[in-house]
Amino acid sequence: MLRKLVVRLLAGIGALYVLVTFTPLDNWWINRLSGPIYDPKGDVLILLGAEAFKDAIGYESYWRALYGLRFWRSGGFKEIFISAGPGVEGVPASTQMRDFMICQGVPAAAIQVETRSISTRENALFTKQALQNTPGRKILLTSDYHTYRASRAFRKAGMEVESCSFPDQYKLIRQYRARWGVFVTLCEETLKIGYYYVRGWI
Repeated sequence: MLRKLVVRLLAGIGALYVLVTFTPLDNWWINRLSGPIYDPKGDVLILLGAEAFKDAIGYESYWRALYGLRFWRSGGFKEIFISAGPGVEGVPASTQMRDFMICQGVPAAAIQVETRSISTRENALFTKQALQNTPGRKILLTSDYHTYRASRAFRKAGMEVESCSFPDQYKLIRQYRARWGVFVTLCEETLKIGYYYVRGWI
């Protein structure tokens, strides 16, 4: 009985792996979670940090800062606001992202950082608090799979933003061997969406 159960479990995992790897499931899922992918125009560009390390910027934080830099260079923005608190080593991702962008030519005076938030909900609450008296069109830029939850968390917190995605996980699905990792990331994000919905945060 136990042997049959194990065989069926392994067969199910194998079937799921094949489904994820050789079908457009990840692509469909990302499209459901992402917002429009375009070069936005506005006054304030809002970036959300992810992981950070003591001596290096984290992977997702790097990509968010890099795309923020590209949009800044496209012209039109007057200010960049980066929201992210301390990572596992106590260093805020927002300061890592700010330092990277300054090194790439963004004026230090044009960047504000928020260093307390440890969740997307806190990103929204603390950003609203910091920018409540700042006029102009506000563009929220984050990873494709994160846009659904982030944009709704900001609006639920009472802050009107226009959301914009950049291809984060979408880039990875071009490689078959990376699709399982993308699938796991999408599962985790969907669970977080469910949690936020139950808590009334989106």
